[in-house]
Order: sequence, then C-alpha cells, then structure tokens
Amino acid sequence: MADLKEVIFKLKQFRDARDWEQFHNSKDLALAISIEASELLELFLWKANEDIDIKKLKKELADIFSFALLLADKHDLNVEQIILDKIEENSKKYPVNKAKGTAKKYTDL
Repeated sequence: MADLKEVIFKLKQFRDARDWEQFHNSKDLALAISIEASELLELFLWKANEDIDIKKLKKELADIFSFALLLADKHDLNVEQIILDKIEENSKKYPVNKAKGTAKKYTDL
C-alpha cells in the first residue's frame, strides 16, 4: 500500500506543478480513462491476438492507471480495498464450480 500511496503522491506532484488539478474533475478523469482505453485497444487493431508492442502497451496502461488512481484519490477511495471488495463480489457471482473454464456472464451460468 505504501508503494501505491507513493505513486499517487508523485502523480499529484506532477499534476500540481503544472496547475492541472483544475482540469481533473470526475467527469474529465473518467473521459480520459475511456480515451486512453481506446488508445490501448488501437494497439491491437488489425493484429494477431498477442502481437503487441510492449513499450506502447506499458505507456497506454500507465495513462489508464494514472487517471484511474487520480479519480480514486479525488473521492478518497482506497484502491486496494475497492479491488478486494470487487473480487469478493465477483467470487459470489462466479463460483468456481459454475464458472471454471467458461466465459459466460454470471446471469447465464
């Protein structure tokens, strides 16, 4: 957790040194995540399944993670806890005995 707090601290330092917090409202951070996710998808367009430029993949993931961390921080969300909560929720929706080896949605299991 300390490592993640340090990453968020550095993101905010970078942002604040440029006076960009004024642009980082919840809506725009969410839009930025979506746009960066689209740029991630573009890396796979017209390519084989695992034919990816790892350098570009790292850059796009960093953009997505950065905006997501800033959005979570803006709302005082504990990133580790919300992920653990989601894993717990999904474990109920997708019990191993029903979901193992299938990509079906929980409503179709």
